[in-house]
Amino acid sequence: MLTRRKFVAASAAALAAGTAARAQSGAEGWPSRPVRLIVPFPPGGGTDAVGRILSARLAEIWGQQMVIENRGGAGSNIGAEAAARSTPDGYTMFFAAFPLATNKFIYPTLSYDPIGDFAPITLIGTFPNVLVVPNTSPAKSVKELIAHAKADRGNITFGSAGIGTSPHLNGELFIRMAGIEATHIPYRGAGPSIVDLIPGRLTFMFNTSGALLPHVKAGRMRALAVSSAKRFSAAPELPTVAESGVPGFDVVSWYALFAPVKTPPAIVAKMHKDAAAVIREPAIRQRLEGLGLEVVASTPQELATFLRNEMTKWEPIIKAAKIVAQ
Repeated sequence: MLTRRKFVAASAAALAAGTAARAQSGAEGWPSRPVRLIVPFPPGGGTDAVGRILSARLAEIWGQQMVIENRGGAGSNIGAEAAARSTPDGYTMFFAAFPLATNKFIYPTLSYDPIGDFAPITLIGTFPNVLVVPNTSPAKSVKELIAHAKADRGNITFGSAGIGTSPHLNGELFIRMAGIEATHIPYRGAGPSIVDLIPGRLTFMFNTSGALLPHVKAGRMRALAVSSAKRFSAAPELPTVAESGVPGFDVVSWYALFAPVKTPPAIVAKMHKDAAAVIREPAIRQRLEGLGLEVVASTPQELATFLRNEMTKWEPIIKAAKIVAQ
């Protein structure tokens, strides 16, 4: 006998199956031409490298070329705006990074909505920043750096790759949570800031593992900790800032894939399924980890939550530090 409960359960199962079937059929025949991946940074950097690894493998799976379009400038806003304004037909994807969560609070006017203009696909992975000091620094730990900063109040500086960048915001959060004072010195990229840190013209700085660990291993500077909540697999000997005297400190940079917001849901679902599968492939995973990435391959819903949490986290820090793009 088909009871009411069984009837409801059967109806729900049939509805779910029908929805899945319609989603699958809605993506049939896609892609039938090249897919564009907008990368909001110049070619040659770590962001570009990750984008090219994934796009090359997706092109093999889809049987269509993936065209990398580098749209650098304005703290990634040029590329983000281009992606947001693209026709939502399934032939544009956006390779987003940390600035998508922070630029809304840094730039007085923004021509796109970080949440409303994009459909999340997957969080590719995260990576911490590394806290370093010159070899001449008296600090050999985070606690010693904090003690040194408190003892030498007014003379502490930290460098970054530019105003509003992840290393800058790492530093701003650190000085607030550690209860110290430090003057921010912005540079045009990581290279010049590293040049000034090595001889001791800066007290400390945060930057990516890729930019700093080679110098640490070569003995040109001293690493104290990583910014993430968990230790970094590429440098497990380094403690976290949180376990080194600043409880609750947790900062990661990240890469993610989005599509223009009105892209057909069935196509977004296929983009997610295929991209997540590629990210998890052992060979691809190994290459990504070689670039310092902690692989995630999230669901679209998890990425949406992650982005909102990042924006909620950084808004008060940016406003308190009065950070405005110049």
